[in-house]
Amino acid sequence: MKPEKDQTTEQAILETAEKLFLEKGFALTSTTEIARVAGCNQALVHYYFRTKDRLFDAIFEKSATVFISAFLDKMDDNIPFEEKIRKKIETHFDILRANPKLPFLFFNELNTNPGRLSLLKDKTGGMYKPLFSAIDEELKVEIEKGSVRPMTAMDLMLTILSLNLALFMSGPVLQAITGLTGTEFQKLIENRRREHVTVILKSLRP
Repeated sequence: MKPEKDQTTEQAILETAEKLFLEKGFALTSTTEIARVAGCNQALVHYYFRTKDRLFDAIFEKSATVFISAFLDKMDDNIPFEEKIRKKIETHFDILRANPKLPFLFFNELNTNPGRLSLLKDKTGGMYKPLFSAIDEELKVEIEKGSVRPMTAMDLMLTILSLNLALFMSGPVLQAITGLTGTEFQKLIENRRREHVTVILKSLRP
């Protein structure tokens, strides 16, 4: 008879695995180490998740959702369009700032394990169509009013993603080259948050 699943143990394993995957990557993290750090035996890791790949899939799916979660909420109809976009830029930036290692894990796995692309499509593909559709409708209204230059939701989202991701992907290299202290680097990040908003909002205008 199988033991009943303990959600506390399962969550501890998941959180430990995420921490180790972010620090060391998928290949260099073993289920033995995950079990040791989580305070359980290796058999429990396999009981809850069966394989390291399945455990990683759960974390990879979460990572993919994190990247687009800022765009998933419906935009408030009661605030100006530019303010809606400002909030999305800042929210996405703040998510990346709270999870600075996620981009490395996410894109490294996509590059080294192309099979993850199928998982990404299966798990998040359904989120994109309604998301793009809603933003496209908002854009069409603003374009017709003459307040926004012609563009698509894809154009806008790629601009936001590329600016925000580039900062956190290049952050460790930038900090090493410039010799910035932790405090100085955090000030730079806060300044870039404001700068990204300014650059993107200006890029919308005719």
